[in-house]
Amino acid sequence: MSLKKTPAPDPNARLQRSLAAVPHHSIKNEIKLRCTEFDHKGNVKTTAGEFLKSDLCQQHGLHARDLRKIDSSFNNQMPVLLVRPEAILVNVGHIRALIKADLVVLFDSFGSTDSYNQSIFIYDLEEKLRMSTSAAGGLPFEFRALEAIFISVLSSLQSEMEVLVHFVTNLLAHLEESIDQNKLKELLQYSKKLSQFESKTLLIRDVFVEVLDQDDDLANMYLTDKKNGHPRTTDSHEEIEVLLESYLKQVEEIANTVAIVKQQMQSTEEIVNVILGANRNQLLLFELRIAMGTLGMSSGAIIASLYGMNLHNYLETNPHAFAIVASTALGVSMMVFTYCARKLKILAKGTT
Repeated sequence: MSLKKTPAPDPNARLQRSLAAVPHHSIKNEIKLRCTEFDHKGNVKTTAGEFLKSDLCQQHGLHARDLRKIDSSFNNQMPVLLVRPEAILVNVGHIRALIKADLVVLFDSFGSTDSYNQSIFIYDLEEKLRMSTSAAGGLPFEFRALEAIFISVLSSLQSEMEVLVHFVTNLLAHLEESIDQNKLKELLQYSKKLSQFESKTLLIRDVFVEVLDQDDDLANMYLTDKKNGHPRTTDSHEEIEVLLESYLKQVEEIANTVAIVKQQMQSTEEIVNVILGANRNQLLLFELRIAMGTLGMSSGAIIASLYGMNLHNYLETNPHAFAIVASTALGVSMMVFTYCARKLKILAKGTT
């Protein structure tokens, strides 16, 4: 009996079948970015246009890893400000942008809910890009775009901080008057939100600090001068340094305000813990007093139980027997309770 050999599977055919199983629109979305372009006069060239990543890299002299920094499809991205020979890549706050000497490309943020700030930012960006260099205080095109981005990011941070500080301050004032379990739960929630906001603010601050520490990057940010054939030297970057330092100070002010509010929250939490600890101690003392009273009554009840047995003790006919036994039982109960109370008082003094 002859056996037919089964041909080995072709790996190329398997790959083709796998690619065919993937929807065409998903592959398309993976290699494209949706952008809005502004020209050197501040006019919108393209609105929500889709561009291939490879075309963007080739057109603007970028690497694929550079676009990854501003691609909103990747989660948990860190704020970054990348300086490249022909462009500046910005991913700070709710804004992702590519800035050139005569072009600004805004990348749409996937799942962004900050449409109000985004609209205000686009309006401010158009106004700044339409200004001449002399009307803008000597700032070139790329610096005006950067300033519009920084203003929008700082405005968003300031608004978020004011909302958090307002709720936290009211909550702390309520807890100072009375301790409420529901308010303590809210304090825990706002503590987490405040920590997340502080972390985001510090990351943005680190972006400014990192760029200010690099003289080469500061000089390379003069894209207009470089395009005109007059690149800046590493020690000639006063304008951009002043611009970055001014917004760095504002970010640090926001971070300091958040740190002060967090310190107030921690102080309030410590006070609340002290008050709750004192209340627990009062409850323990109350339980101890009840236990001492129960012990004293039980001690006196022993005598009553002894005489309550159905045995002859020659006191049944004594007219004073009841008073004597009752007084003795009460006396024993009072002696036991007094002894326990003194011991508790001594222990309480020793712990304070």
